[in-house]
Amino acid sequence: MKVPFVSFIPLEQELNNELHEAFERVLSSSWYIEGEEDKRFEQSFAGYIGTKYCIGCGNGLDALMLALKAFGTGKGDEVILPANTFIATALAVTYVGARPVLTDADPQTFNIDPNLIEQSITDRTKVIMPVHLYGQPCDMDPIMDIAHRHGIRVIEDCAQAHGAEYKGRRVGTFGDASGFSFYPGKNLGALGDAGAAVTDDEETAAKIRALGNYGSDIKYHHIYQGHNSRLDELQAAFLSAKLTILDRVNEERRRLADKYNELITNPDIVLPFVPDYAEPVWHVFGIRCPDQGYRNDLESYLKEKEIGTNKHYPIPIHLQDCYRDLRYKSGDFPGAELIAKTELSLPMYYGMSDEQIGYVADTLNSF
Repeated sequence: MKVPFVSFIPLEQELNNELHEAFERVLSSSWYIEGEEDKRFEQSFAGYIGTKYCIGCGNGLDALMLALKAFGTGKGDEVILPANTFIATALAVTYVGARPVLTDADPQTFNIDPNLIEQSITDRTKVIMPVHLYGQPCDMDPIMDIAHRHGIRVIEDCAQAHGAEYKGRRVGTFGDASGFSFYPGKNLGALGDAGAAVTDDEETAAKIRALGNYGSDIKYHHIYQGHNSRLDELQAAFLSAKLTILDRVNEERRRLADKYNELITNPDIVLPFVPDYAEPVWHVFGIRCPDQGYRNDLESYLKEKEIGTNKHYPIPIHLQDCYRDLRYKSGDFPGAELIAKTELSLPMYYGMSDEQIGYVADTLNSF
């Protein structure tokens, strides 16, 4: 049996008519940027997340970058973020001229360890940027407590966590602003690049929108040195169609994750840990192996059995060539390095069959 790591086909077949209608609607309107489709999606997504404002932009990295700029983050400032995340989180900080300050991850949850954040705070710390990695919510109460006590902004990176909940409340509603990615592989994915920032603050929302529109509040009047990062009408229309079934998509991913947890019995494999406070949406189902050699051998074995896998993320940010200037070294973040050496992501997508889940589990158990 062949099991790809991800497939968009089942979801897109189910929404075939709605996606074609969305395309025809935009085409017939002859309006492609900042139109009614964009407004409709922004209002719907803000309502879904539980925030007052949503500002569509070009991608998830831009959403974080624009939020940072809206809070005046720049040269001389520091932003605390996890050492275990996709590089876009750090790049957003770099793009505004600030310095990424890395904090280690908890190998159980793969997320930033709140107990280590405070020791990274200096008089230059402007923002804490927790990442809800793999669709697993961070422990937000202690993070927000630290931020409030020190007068620091919080920007949530929700790029992988559309609809995930922390203590019954959706992520993206805790910080001063939050960024989402709608890259096609996300639980809510466009048919191209797209992103959004959300916030409850009207002034912040207006500034993010202006910054993403060449720094303009009204046409040809530029109050900031801005960027061109807007959600186009076509992607907004596709996203609106997909948003209608996002809860069902997430619930199915939870069911598939439950099946994995029930069927995988290989004692050498560490299954994902879900804290009591978390309701994840399983953007990634990541297992851990005893060591790097076992992980690599298992990866090869699964490939032979036609099972797709991925590694999130095999080189931590502090060991990436592009961040040598941060002067971190191997051993500085043991949690993140352990995850990088031992994590393996299993197939997880809407439309997977129980037979496929069973085949993956049986193959893992026989290794």
